[in-house]
Amino acid sequence: MGKIGFTRNDYPTVGIELELGLVDAKTMALSSAYDRVSTALDDSVQGVKHELMQCVLEINTGVCETIDEAGADLEHKIRSVEAACDACDVRLWWGASHPFSLCLDQQVTENERYLGLVQLLQDMARRLITFGMHVHVGVDSGDKAVMICDRLMRHLPTLLAMSTSSPFWEGRVTGLQSYRSKVMEGLPTAGLPTLMRNWSEYVWLVNHMVDTGFINTIRELWWDVRPHHNFGTVEVRVYDMPGNLEHALALAAMTQSLVQSLSDEIDHGTYQHDCHPMMVRQNKWRAARYGVDAELVDSFTYLPRPVSTAVKQLTNVLMPTAKRLNCDHWLAKCEQLARAQSCANKQLAIFEEAGDLVEVVRRLTAESRISEK
Repeated sequence: MGKIGFTRNDYPTVGIELELGLVDAKTMALSSAYDRVSTALDDSVQGVKHELMQCVLEINTGVCETIDEAGADLEHKIRSVEAACDACDVRLWWGASHPFSLCLDQQVTENERYLGLVQLLQDMARRLITFGMHVHVGVDSGDKAVMICDRLMRHLPTLLAMSTSSPFWEGRVTGLQSYRSKVMEGLPTAGLPTLMRNWSEYVWLVNHMVDTGFINTIRELWWDVRPHHNFGTVEVRVYDMPGNLEHALALAAMTQSLVQSLSDEIDHGTYQHDCHPMMVRQNKWRAARYGVDAELVDSFTYLPRPVSTAVKQLTNVLMPTAKRLNCDHWLAKCEQLARAQSCANKQLAIFEEAGDLVEVVRRLTAESRISEK
């Protein structure tokens, strides 16, 4: 692959990618309806694309300076997508796994790259019926992007805990709040990234994996956080799909503020406090297992603390940065998220009450809808 250049960003721009499930309006089962929905979508709408499976639709913002701008962008696109879905008797599912649909019932998108991935990864690719959110934040150099990824690692479990929305898998209660994160970890280049010291080491690692045939392209690195050389960003990918747009924007605000705060620390020469990788893995497991009810080990005191405490402390640290970025009102909502019922727990509560997974999907697709019914 050779030299990999990094596109410089002089402002911490933000971009958000949402992966939403497509479900049949009557049965509430996943529907391989992307082509139909795409055809029904207004031609003027940009930033809507297919994914590996036809039951997934991805909505991307443009490059935005503020979370408010990203929210307005997403709201416009979601309304257009909802109108196209209505024309096709389809609804949007805001959750990281579907409660009851089966993996083998879903259709792979007829795309050379995707078909190649299925051939390479076999069942690991066929079971990727999951939905997540990715947040990009612009940074000014490749070296800094790598350093930020390293420093972000200890915060990833907290970010995952606030977004958990995948307690079911193929009709059963998994006992986890984020089953999606465990499915993703089945991929050879997903989950927590390796520690890298600088851009040169990252480029060497990518070239080594391509040259030895472990990956075909840099796009096959699906780490929980990674540098994105074309966009010039740090891309945080650890999130389950939040339960609605408001929750997604709150988490995006924390991401933008966190990346910029770490960037400022690097500029000012702050010492990097190392966090043992095993501690991060332990905390990620706790976040996936218990969600907002988890106790995560503090990397400074080595004592467990509730997610709500971790989020409150992190929010306090990030608030001055969030005010500079004009997203403090969104960041403040993260404390509410950490204390409230998670999307995963809401799904479980509906199932306990109704005893019907179809009803779980029906209620939550209605609640997350933006357009008038």
